[in-house]
Amino acid sequence: MDLTRVITVMLAGGRGQRLEPLTRDRAKPAVPFGGIYRIVDFALSNCLNSGLSKILTLVQYRSRSLNEHIRDGWSVYFNPARGEFIEPLPPQQWLGEQWYVGTADAVHQNLFAVQEETPLAVLILAGDHIYKMDYRHMLRQHEETGADLTVGAVEVPIADASNFGILQVDSRNRIIGFQEKPTDAQPMPSNPKLCLASMGIYVFRPEVMYDLLEEDAADKSSSHDFGKNIIPKMAGKRSVYAFSFIDENKKEAKYWRDVGTLDAYYEANMDLISVSPLLNLYDRSWPIFTVPTHAPPPKFVFAQQEAGGRLGVAIDSLVSPGCIVSGGRVQNSILAPYVRINSYSQVIDSILFEGVNVGRHAKVRHAIIDKDVTIPEGMEIGYNLEEDRKKFTVSDGGIVVISKRMVL
Repeated sequence: MDLTRVITVMLAGGRGQRLEPLTRDRAKPAVPFGGIYRIVDFALSNCLNSGLSKILTLVQYRSRSLNEHIRDGWSVYFNPARGEFIEPLPPQQWLGEQWYVGTADAVHQNLFAVQEETPLAVLILAGDHIYKMDYRHMLRQHEETGADLTVGAVEVPIADASNFGILQVDSRNRIIGFQEKPTDAQPMPSNPKLCLASMGIYVFRPEVMYDLLEEDAADKSSSHDFGKNIIPKMAGKRSVYAFSFIDENKKEAKYWRDVGTLDAYYEANMDLISVSPLLNLYDRSWPIFTVPTHAPPPKFVFAQQEAGGRLGVAIDSLVSPGCIVSGGRVQNSILAPYVRINSYSQVIDSILFEGVNVGRHAKVRHAIIDKDVTIPEGMEIGYNLEEDRKKFTVSDGGIVVISKRMVL
């Protein structure tokens, strides 16, 4: 397939309520991840590595942070002289004067931008998942089967089925049934412990998509959602195929994560500091791109060996550019750019966003600290959850979350 005739539509307007307070000031795709990245960087990097260079990003909720990220970091990878672009699109409000009311409605409101490119295929992606995927494999299958729709699919434990749209397929991988977040999912014939989940990745034949979206927009009973409405309507009636996820992460187990809760987000970040993480950020054959950080190298100062002396050290951790560990200890943690750890303080099993300042003798454990928060001298976080709950958000798994620019 001619990749210059493929247009990618990135659904990036999600509010991510289960990630609050991290999403109070930013959309879920714009939430930082792994120190220097944003969640959306993974799907966008997949596009770039797959040779896809026409991207519409549909934004809505608290979009300024995401728009800045795309403007400052991602626009440099696209050459308008060759017809390449990455363009944020807010709700057009040309039908009923409303915001996006579902994923299908989001694309429908922007059909004019898709149609202007006269594409051979439309690739629709969610901007809030962590994974590595070469979309060319999926596009190739879509073209070879002559499908009206191809759905990216990944195997998940049947116990987790209620979190996903579940596909039923025949021996040729043709989708013959679809269940949206079922409590009694149908397992895969080959393995009763697994079922086939939609990844929220779709390749449409353009003219078929146009007709379906127009029909759905006129249906007042519809939720205007791909998973709830469009796919069930097509399954078993049109040429709809599942594409089995091919992981570019080059690990034994396939890696695809929806970091939709605070605990899932925390666990996915903590995996990155393990000796052999499930997600490989260091594979130069499939790089993850982001906004370049124009900051000096991280700095570790004070190595006073006498009793009670200061020691600036970070072990089993990711430390970003611009950080200064000044006589404090960092362990099993992730520091975003320009974090400062002051003397005699401790940061353990935590994620610190850009600009966090940890005061002297402070202790932080099992926490996520949002941007530009200053932890006062001697303060303890994560050591008394009952007290922490009075002032902060505490996840079901006991992770203390302090919101952006909070004054402590």
